[in-house]
Amino acid sequence: MFAYEFWQPLRFSLEVAFISVIIVCFFGIFFARLLYNKKFKGKMLLETFLMMPIVLPPTVIGFLLIYFFGRNSPIGALIEGFFQHSIMFTPWAAIIASTTVAFPLMYQSVKLGFQSVDKDIEDAARVDGGSRGKVFLLVSLPLTLPALISGLIMSFARAMGEFGATLMFAGNIPGKTQTAPTAIYVAMESGNMSLAWAFVLSMVLISFLMLLLSNMIQKKP
Repeated sequence: MFAYEFWQPLRFSLEVAFISVIIVCFFGIFFARLLYNKKFKGKMLLETFLMMPIVLPPTVIGFLLIYFFGRNSPIGALIEGFFQHSIMFTPWAAIIASTTVAFPLMYQSVKLGFQSVDKDIEDAARVDGGSRGKVFLLVSLPLTLPALISGLIMSFARAMGEFGATLMFAGNIPGKTQTAPTAIYVAMESGNMSLAWAFVLSMVLISFLMLLLSNMIQKKP
């Protein structure tokens, strides 16, 4: 019983974090490249909006996700009409919540990576006949690889540790939407300290290894 209570939420947290990282990787690269070296009215406002989840309280994020994806919203009604089921209190709700809070870390890391790329190298590749797409895929993106990997690691750790927005939007359904952070809360409330400590130590270890790996990558020449 103890093994199931421990491994199921931890495994679910890892699965949610993995899927969230794939999503934020795509959108982080997309928006970072879209806004890279661009100047237009409203750019600062757009970048501020993209970074908002990193400073907003988790309960505010959870509230907004419920507002935009709940049954009473146009998006929520469309999803429920298509899938015959609300997205709230499902694993996908946990993924959306984790993706939302993890995105700014990925975006900021990739953005700094693109800013560090020597423009002369990109210009030389274009002079040699490389199209914009080829230069991006074969020159720019590989040069940002350390920043990209660092962003993936930090986003994974943030997604795995998400609590407030996940609890509000996905709930805490054992075997379905219960993550390790919410399981810690339940274990504490029920007085199951051995289970709580097992989760805490696991999360501390995983977070430490993630940060250590990120620091090692950033310090590489």
